[in-house]
Amino acid sequence: MPSSTTSSKPPITPTSAAWPRLVLGSTSPYRKELLMRLGLPFETCSPRTDEQALPGEAPCDLAVRLAKAKAEDVYRQLQADLPDVLVIGSDQVAERDGLALGKPGNHQRATEQLQAMRGHEVRFHTAVCVMRPRSAFIGTHLSTVTVTFRDLSDADIETYLRAEQPYDCAGSAKAETLGIVLLERILSDDPTALIGLPLIATARLMRDAGADPLTWRSALR
Repeated sequence: MPSSTTSSKPPITPTSAAWPRLVLGSTSPYRKELLMRLGLPFETCSPRTDEQALPGEAPCDLAVRLAKAKAEDVYRQLQADLPDVLVIGSDQVAERDGLALGKPGNHQRATEQLQAMRGHEVRFHTAVCVMRPRSAFIGTHLSTVTVTFRDLSDADIETYLRAEQPYDCAGSAKAETLGIVLLERILSDDPTALIGLPLIATARLMRDAGADPLTWRSALR
């Protein structure tokens, strides 16, 4: 399960200065729920990012580019009001045989996606970007999860889609809920990456940006 992390500066040592305003550059309920696990106050802001792939762009590169673009877009929306902000952007792209699989959007396309994936391995590329512009920090991480789907019958697919309607999920399956029954195995170094936000990497990038989640939590008491 390949993963990679990049940042533009060495880790920043936390100071006694006030904590930044934490903004999740996403309105995804899945990412919001994941970030809530850290127990920190944050707000959400919807990025206005064109998610169209560039010609010849690999799915993993698309995920990283969009995560960074979303963080940058949200910062541009808010910078006039926020002297110190830490923005988190994220994106997920599913890939089968080198082809990107987007969000199906409706029942028919979800059926077609699951029919094409049954009995196959699918890679879910989830990228996160953490920006703290006041400190000139920007870091990105890509986590790739390899998922093997069962050899599903058409009836299995129909029953699942009618039950869960995962039309807003790349790959048409929610592994954190009923979608787990569609799978043979999951190979990953971070179980949260498949849901939509790799929290292990997010926390590490926050530490590098001088905003250690544990220290921050302690300061809230």
